[in-house]
Amino acid sequence: MKLLGNKRLLILMLGLIFFIALMGLTLGKRERMSWPEKFITDTVSWTQGLFYKPAGYIAGFFEDMKQMRTIFIENKVLKQTLTKYARDTTRLNDLEQQNKRLQDALGFTERQKQANNYTFRIAEVVAISPDSLNNTVRINLGEQDGVKPNMAVMSVEGLVGRVVQVSSFYSNVQLLKGIDDTANDSKAIAVTVKNKENESFGIIESYDRDKQKLIMTKIDPNDKLEVGDVVITSGLGQIFPRGIEIGKVISREPGNFGISHEAVVQPFASFDHLREVFVVIVPEQG
Repeated sequence: MKLLGNKRLLILMLGLIFFIALMGLTLGKRERMSWPEKFITDTVSWTQGLFYKPAGYIAGFFEDMKQMRTIFIENKVLKQTLTKYARDTTRLNDLEQQNKRLQDALGFTERQKQANNYTFRIAEVVAISPDSLNNTVRINLGEQDGVKPNMAVMSVEGLVGRVVQVSSFYSNVQLLKGIDDTANDSKAIAVTVKNKENESFGIIESYDRDKQKLIMTKIDPNDKLEVGDVVITSGLGQIFPRGIEIGKVISREPGNFGISHEAVVQPFASFDHLREVFVVIVPEQG
């Protein structure tokens, strides 16, 4: 037993000596590793490699998923921003066009105030008759706004038509291209020529739908009317007030067996794309 105890003590001392020697070899600055260090380093590195690669793949997968989600959110925000930008741009363009129309309208009303003692109520066209033969539009002014039947309606360019039906807040307007429409109790327009008010007279009572022109009749053969003259309302028909421009004479020829002449008038106003119009209120109508 004593010998066995001495052997164990001897082995323990040899191990301690080996460990101290190994520490002495590994401590300090050295360019080369000892073979035990190489073995342990290679073994640990190989074992780490077995776990590092799968862990790197998994971490990279979740990182890619995170980036994809970030890109998806950014794309969604970008699409919303582009949609909002497009909507705002469209609205801005519409507001700019409306502003231009209203500025033109303001200039028109100022010019007319200087020429005639009329009141102009601006109105928006809210509906167009689906019947192509009806030739009426609806505006957002009615009895509550002082509008009455047979009041003249015009755009910045010229005469558009007249009010034929009125409710509390809306009115129906018969366009000039429906002037010969008997279903709407059409009224002929007594007209004259601008700057020739005392030398020219006629009646507009029909519209050529094929040529999209107004027909002026009952012109005296000696009338001073000429091609290029501007036709205006004369105020003699008791419906349309005096001085509203209608259109320009583009031709004149004899009619009714030579007893009177006829003229073709190109209307100034467009009847197909009306947005804002004016109801003309004269003092005796207001």
